[in-house]
Amino acid sequence: MRSPALRHVLTHLVTPLLMCVGMGLAYMGAFVTPEPNHLPVAVVGSGAEAKVFAQSVKDRAGDALDVRTVPDREQAVALLRSRDITGAYVPSTRAPEVLVATAASDLGAMAAEKVFTPVAEAQGVPLKVTDVVKPVDDDPTGQGLFFLMIAVSIGSYASVAVLGGAGGALPMRLRALLTLGVSVVVSGIGALLAGPVFHLAHHDLTGIWGLAWLYSAGILMIGVGLHTFLKRWTTLAMMVLFVMLNFTSSGGLLRPELQNGFFGTLHALWNGAGFVEGARGLLYFGGDGLGRTVGTLVAWLVAGLAVTAVAGAYERGRSAPVSPAPQEAEEEAEEAVGV
Repeated sequence: MRSPALRHVLTHLVTPLLMCVGMGLAYMGAFVTPEPNHLPVAVVGSGAEAKVFAQSVKDRAGDALDVRTVPDREQAVALLRSRDITGAYVPSTRAPEVLVATAASDLGAMAAEKVFTPVAEAQGVPLKVTDVVKPVDDDPTGQGLFFLMIAVSIGSYASVAVLGGAGGALPMRLRALLTLGVSVVVSGIGALLAGPVFHLAHHDLTGIWGLAWLYSAGILMIGVGLHTFLKRWTTLAMMVLFVMLNFTSSGGLLRPELQNGFFGTLHALWNGAGFVEGARGLLYFGGDGLGRTVGTLVAWLVAGLAVTAVAGAYERGRSAPVSPAPQEAEEEAEEAVGV
C-alpha cells in the first residue's frame, strides 16, 4: 500500500469495525432473547399438596425455574426483600396471589407473573399481583440506576483517552493523582444526576456517590495503566471491559436469571453489577448485599492501582514518558465514544 495517508485511515478503521462486531455480539447475545434460566421462585405452603404443586411447576419448566416451598407468606416476602427469589405464588381456590419485587427487576417480576398466570387461569379465577418492593415514582421501571451506571462509565472511560493520551508527557504519579481527581468529579456528576436532577435516590445519596466513586476510580485506574502498554488500542480494550461485558452483565435491564450462563457468571464478578446491585440494595433493600458489592468494586479498584503501579514502574525503567503527537492524541480522544 503506497499511500501512507490511506494506510493510516484504514488502520484506524479497525477499531470502530471491531467495536461494531463486539457490540452486536454482546448486546444482542445478552438482551435480544431474554428467557428464564434457573429463575428462583417459591410456592407458599407446607403441606404435601404445596410440595406436589411446586414439583409439578418445576417439572413443566425444567431448567427455566428453580422452585422451592416456604411455609408462609411472611417468609416469602422476606426472601423477596433479600432478593433470594424473584416471585412467590400463594395458592388459593378463590384469590391466588403472586408476590414480586419490581425494584429488584421489573422484567424479572413480569417473568414470575407469567409463570403463575396460567395456574390461576386454569382455576378460572383472577390472579392478584402484589408488589412488595416498588421503585420510586421517579423511576417506575427501576432501570434508572442502569442508565446512571452508563453515564458514570462513559465519563470514566472517555477520560482515559485524555489522561493517558494527552497526559502522556506527565509522570505516572501525577497522572494517577489527576485520575483520582477526575473520579471524584465524575462520581459527583453521577450523584447530582441520581439526586437533585432525576430523583432516583430519595435517600442515601452519599452512599450512591461512594459507590459511583469506587466504580469510576476502578475504571480510570485500569484504563490509565493499560494505556502505557496498549496506546491507541486502549479505547477498544476499555469498550470490551466496561461496555460489551460490563453493561450486558450488570443486571440493570435483565437480571442474570433471565440471561444465559455466560452473562450470569459475569454478573457475580463484574464491577457494573457491583454498582447497580449495590445501589439497589442501598435504596430499596435496606443495604442487603452491600458488603459483597462494595467488595467487588474495591477489588476492581485494587486491580486498577496494581496496573497503574506496574505501568509506572515500566515507564521509569524505560525513560521519561513521551507525549503522543497532537494529531494522535486527538484521534484517540475522538475514538473514545459513548454508547
